[in-house]
Amino acid sequence: MRDMLEAKTERIRKDIEAMAQFTASPGGGMTRFSFSGEDRKTREYITSQMEAAGLTVRRDAAGNLFGRREGKRRGAPAVMLGSHFDSVKNGGAFDGPAGVVMGLEVARVLHENGIWTNLPLEFAALVEEEGGRFGGGLYGSRAMAGLLSRESLDIFRDRDGISMARAMKESGLDPDRVGEAVRPKGSLRAFIELHIEQGPILESEGLDLGFVKTIVGITQREVEIIGRADHAGTTPMDMRCNALLAASEAALFIDRAAREAGEGTVGTIGRMEVYPGGSNIVPGKVFFTIDVRSADIERLERVVNTFGSFLKDMEKKHGVTVSVKDKLTVPPVDLCLEILGLFEEEAGKLGYSAKVMQSGAGHDAMIMASITDAGLLFVPSRGGRSHCPEEWTDYEQIKKGVDVIIGTVLALAEASS
Repeated sequence: MRDMLEAKTERIRKDIEAMAQFTASPGGGMTRFSFSGEDRKTREYITSQMEAAGLTVRRDAAGNLFGRREGKRRGAPAVMLGSHFDSVKNGGAFDGPAGVVMGLEVARVLHENGIWTNLPLEFAALVEEEGGRFGGGLYGSRAMAGLLSRESLDIFRDRDGISMARAMKESGLDPDRVGEAVRPKGSLRAFIELHIEQGPILESEGLDLGFVKTIVGITQREVEIIGRADHAGTTPMDMRCNALLAASEAALFIDRAAREAGEGTVGTIGRMEVYPGGSNIVPGKVFFTIDVRSADIERLERVVNTFGSFLKDMEKKHGVTVSVKDKLTVPPVDLCLEILGLFEEEAGKLGYSAKVMQSGAGHDAMIMASITDAGLLFVPSRGGRSHCPEEWTDYEQIKKGVDVIIGTVLALAEASS
C-alpha cells in the first residue's frame, strides 16, 4: 500500500502560488495578517481544497480552520497535521503555507487512493502564529492548548489600535467563546508540522530534510519609555529627559546580554517607534519590542531578568518612566522521539538525506507538544532566507517532506486498506 502513495509536486506548486496571491503588499512580499481581507480569501481557498479532498470543514472559536477525515474507530483520538497561514509584514510565500499545503496534499493522496486510517485525521490551518498583526504569536495553537485568556484579546492590539477581540467580532467570531477552542484531553494522538527551515543549515550541507528534536524557548515583550518632549534647539543637553537615549542603551544592553549568555542565545529589538517623531523635537516617548531566545531555560531567564533590572536602573539614571508588557513566554521544548524515529525510518525508505536538528524559530508544534505528541519536519530554505520577499523553497523539496509525512501519518493513525 505505501508504495502507491506519493505527493504531486505540481499540486504543491499550484497551492503555494494560489495562496501567494492573497497579500496586502503585491510585489513587495507576503503580507497576510489575521482576520483581514487577505485572511478571508485564503480561508476560502483552503476550504475549497479541503472539501475537494473529501474533508468535513469547520472553524473553531479562535478562528483556526480544520478539515476532518473520520477514521474507522469512531471517537478515537485524531492525528492532526498542518501549520499556519498568516505572515509577517513583507515576508515570503512559504513560511507557514508550506505546512498547510502539506496537509492538503496528504488529504488528497489518501482520498484518491481510497486509504482509510483507524484513527481520524485533522488537517489544520492555524491563525496568528507570527503575531504579525497583534504582537502575540502562536495564538491559534495557544487557544487549542488552553493557554490564551479572554482578557488578552482586549490587550493585544494592532498598530491602528484595533483589539484582537474586535477583529474577531468583525470576522464573525465571538471572543467570549474563545475557550471553546481548547482541545479536550485525549482528543489528539499527535500533531505533525512541516515548515521551511528559515536558516542555511540544510542547504549548506546538501540535505533534503531536517527532523527537529528541540525548539528554543522564546520571550517576547513590548516596552514603552516615557521621557519629555522638548525643543531640540533650546533645551540644554543636561536638562533633557530623552526617551530615545534610554531606548538606545536598552538595545545595546539586550545585544550584550545575549552575547554574554552564549550557547546560541539571541536577543533582538526588531521594532522601535519614536514619538513625537519630529527632527527638531527631543523624543518624549519610545515604543519597542524585545525578542529573546535560547534552548537553555536558565540562560533565557538570565537575559530577561537582567534586562528587567537594567530598566529599573535606567528609570533612575534618565528620569524616565518604563512600562513592560509580556506578549509571549514559551520555554524550550523537546519534541516526540517516536515521531522523530518515524521520520527517520520513512526518509530511509525513500532515500532522502536528513539530519536531526534544533529550531531557533518558534512554531505551533512547540505549543501542541504540551497537549499531545508533536513532530516538526524542516525542508530547506534557499540561501537560508526567510521573513523577506526572497524567501524560497523548491517545490520538489516540499514534496519530499510530504512523502515522509504520508508514511508517518499512516503509521501513527494505524492505516488499513
